[in-house]
Amino acid sequence: MRITDKLAAGQTLSFEIFPPKGEMPLEEAYRIASQIAENKPDWISVTYSAGGSGNSANTVPIAARIEGELGVTALAHLTCMGATSVDVDVYVDSLNAAGIQNVLALRGDRRPGADVVDFAHASDLIAHLRKTAPSLCIGAACYPEGHVESASLDESMRALRIKQEAGADFLVSQLFFDNDDFYRFREQCLRYRIKLPVVAGIMPFTSVKQIQRMAFNCGASIPAKVVKRLVRAGDDHAAQARAGIEYACEQICDLARNGVDGIHIYSMNHPEIACATHDALAGMGYLG
Repeated sequence: MRITDKLAAGQTLSFEIFPPKGEMPLEEAYRIASQIAENKPDWISVTYSAGGSGNSANTVPIAARIEGELGVTALAHLTCMGATSVDVDVYVDSLNAAGIQNVLALRGDRRPGADVVDFAHASDLIAHLRKTAPSLCIGAACYPEGHVESASLDESMRALRIKQEAGADFLVSQLFFDNDDFYRFREQCLRYRIKLPVVAGIMPFTSVKQIQRMAFNCGASIPAKVVKRLVRAGDDHAAQARAGIEYACEQICDLARNGVDGIHIYSMNHPEIACATHDALAGMGYLG
């Protein structure tokens, strides 16, 4: 099922997983997906390594199994940094063969050896997909606090408008820790005539090191209320993780009350995170 159809039907809840890395067996990814699917999400997204390296070959097999065996809509990521148009066309053929209708079109991180070939921006990839695979439902990333490489919020919003014009069908946001940043972003979308559904992306932090790394890589600001919770947790790693999950649950409940189009949880392959966030929304009566 197309994700735009799900968004049109009402507020959605979805989760992200990533293919196994290193020695992690592929079956472990299937087990994680199966446990997350027990929460009855509207879809599960499966990440893809930048430049087509690493674990990217497992994206489509995992997405296909999510759809075929678990009966959950899958959103397959695709990054274009370092990719050729032929690479992309081959990937789309594999999506079609697996019956996957939804793709999240991303530029991907800049990495050594993954220079621009045919696609300099995610909007270039979106335009190519819209032309060569018109039946695909195409998602794109958006950045509530502006893209980390953009010189200004205006530049970031103009780039987002280009993604819409290139043919994106819906948006999934980068992580953020202050919901007011997302609400301001929604208002900015109206000003820049961006009319696509916007799904709010939330990543529960599980440690001080993790939130520092995320903030640095994504340009997300860490509000004082988060810092205070981490200070109270001290050096206890379990307490840090509990604080992060509790804070994320508060975020998603507030987002649900304020009528966001959807909520996407970057669950980091932790089914317990998916369960906690699902239960928080269910406790509010937002889920059946």
